Amino acid sequence: MNVADNATVIQNNIHAACERAGRSSDSITVIAVTKYVTAVRALEAYEAGIRHFGENRPEGLLEKKEAIGEEAVWHFIGSLQTRKVKSMIDHADYIHSLDRLALAEEIQKRAARQVKCFVQVNVSGEESKHGLKPEEVQNFIEKLKDFPKIQVAGLMTMAPYTDNEQEIRNCFRTLKHLQESIKGQNIGYAPCTELSMGMSNDYVIAAEEGATFIRIGSSLVGNESGGV
Repeated sequence: MNVADNATVIQNNIHAACERAGRSSDSITVIAVTKYVTAVRALEAYEAGIRHFGENRPEGLLEKKEAIGEEAVWHFIGSLQTRKVKSMIDHADYIHSLDRLALAEEIQKRAARQVKCFVQVNVSGEESKHGLKPEEVQNFIEKLKDFPKIQVAGLMTMAPYTDNEQEIRNCFRTLKHLQESIKGQNIGYAPCTELSMGMSNDYVIAAEEGATFIRIGSSLVGNESGGV
């Protein structure tokens, strides 16, 4: 199927998931993860009505942004090396991988404006994943008060890649409870109203469990470059 057809299927699945959960599907934004496809394919997604795009390399973000333009919203979703911050920080609308003070310091140093960031949380505890432990998040966010260029828009996690639906659901629920805890503190620089969770294999569960941003690659734009 083409991107427009894929987008329709995904939106229908999200709508059904939200109905089951008693929430509005309007509260969910789909991010097209275009890291494994060409700028031409990304542009096809834009023409299909997608307005949010995610890249995991600064070079990819800059390339796709040049092809698509300023009207799209740009999300950096990969692990961000401090030495790469300077080249892309003013081109991204959201950073989904804030997980250490050294990165916060570099964003503060390099950004020309306030940047909306998601604090990345390794809920599953897998060694292969980046992110803070859930019990570290509160203290980390408190330290971010010293970085006025950073706004904590919300929390992000990646669930284990497994067929165990309950394990995935528990991961998302843990992040949701953590997000609600931070949000309830009414911290000016950390409104923490958003949840970035769910990908091609588990976005329906994420929608049921409170996601507000869902990152979808292969199920939406396909996979032209041999990645997974």
